[in-house]
Amino acid sequence: MHLNHAAEPARSVIRRVLWAPLLLLVLVAGCAHYEPQPLVPAALASSFEARSFTDAGLLRYVGQHAAAGSSRANGWNLSTLTLAAFYFSPDLDVARARWGSARAAEVTAGQRPNPVLQLPFGYNSSAAAGTSPYLYGLALDIPIETAGKRGYRVARAGQLSDAAQAQIGAVAWQVRDRLRSALLDLYTADREGAIYRQQASLQQRILTLMEQRLRLGAASGPEVALARANWARTRIGTAQAASRAQAARAAVASAIGVPLDALDNLAIGFDTFDQALPGEPDAEVRRQALVNRADLRAALATYEASQAALQLEIARQYPDIHIGPGYTFDAGQNKFSLSVSGISLPVFNRNEGPIAEAQARRKEAAAQFTALQAQAIVATEQAVQAYRSAQALLTLGEGLQTAAERALRSAGQAFDSGETDRLALLAAQSSVEASRLARTQAWVAVQRAVGQSENALQRPLDAADAQVLRPVMESPL
Repeated sequence: MHLNHAAEPARSVIRRVLWAPLLLLVLVAGCAHYEPQPLVPAALASSFEARSFTDAGLLRYVGQHAAAGSSRANGWNLSTLTLAAFYFSPDLDVARARWGSARAAEVTAGQRPNPVLQLPFGYNSSAAAGTSPYLYGLALDIPIETAGKRGYRVARAGQLSDAAQAQIGAVAWQVRDRLRSALLDLYTADREGAIYRQQASLQQRILTLMEQRLRLGAASGPEVALARANWARTRIGTAQAASRAQAARAAVASAIGVPLDALDNLAIGFDTFDQALPGEPDAEVRRQALVNRADLRAALATYEASQAALQLEIARQYPDIHIGPGYTFDAGQNKFSLSVSGISLPVFNRNEGPIAEAQARRKEAAAQFTALQAQAIVATEQAVQAYRSAQALLTLGEGLQTAAERALRSAGQAFDSGETDRLALLAAQSSVEASRLARTQAWVAVQRAVGQSENALQRPLDAADAQVLRPVMESPL
């Protein structure tokens, strides 16, 4: 009888304890599960090589974000190619991924610590007869954060997320700047190549006339040699322009994030570089840009995060509290308890080291912001001066071309009236092409100064293109 009486409490204890694993199974069922996503280099390479400007997703993305009234009827221009770069750019993918990590860190920062469930179990070998020898119970360890630590942690994570988001804009501007520079190089090579080819044709005709005169004794050997050198120089210029065009095409493809052959048969429009020049940015525009530049906003958010981090380290001087309510069934007796634990005593340190580190990091973040702002101010001033100098050079180039064209008209009239020969007319035509080259180079210098100004301000000078960075926060896929 005694054995059966003892067995019944044992079975009861076992039944009461079995619920704990079942509860744990229920909780685990709601947990996230790992899903592998292996990277296959060969597949990634094939995906990159398959990128093209006929991609349906790209065309849809460009159609959604292109400026009102814009069209690809005249080719892909700076605006639409910038959208293509935003769609394909691996640098922007990295920046967006970093922002995603920062937003996930905000979730982590806002989480409260979970309570800990304790299930004590024991056996009393000297329990009195008729009394259950088993000891079992239930206890909780409930952590309570003090001194606003969670709020400071959330504030720090939020500022770092803002910094990562602003950094997307900074990276997007770098992508746009590289693309514009590469397109301008391609535009320059295209225009200079056409001029050099025309010059080469004229110099070849001049050389032919000079060789005829040499055979007739009307020209000297040095004069023919000079004509041959001029012809060779224009041919070299043509070859160099073609080489620069190939390099520029590769740079355009790299800036967009597509293979080079994706540009084959692609009509690229250069209307951005042919239209009227934008005005010089005024003082208010420069001031607003220095406040709203994406990299400055990112640096400022990073500084604010360092302030929140310092507040968090100061709050960590105050210990967290752990409250532990519990119940124990001990040899037939019901026992209830309430404990307070986890209070560390500030005997050996008061968190001075981490506080000093946080103060140093805040000082470093402030210095980085100040240095970046100073660089932006200097870059803006230099860009404005470069813009003015380039415009002055352009004025001279236009004057030179006007004078050469006037001289050509006079030479044409003199040739028609028989006052001069064809050689003089060809020489005047060659001078016009040389002035066109000088004017083109001056025009490109102004366009580079425009790009320098836009890069310093991190905003387009053309108001129609002012929303170029609008879609970069969105994932294109």
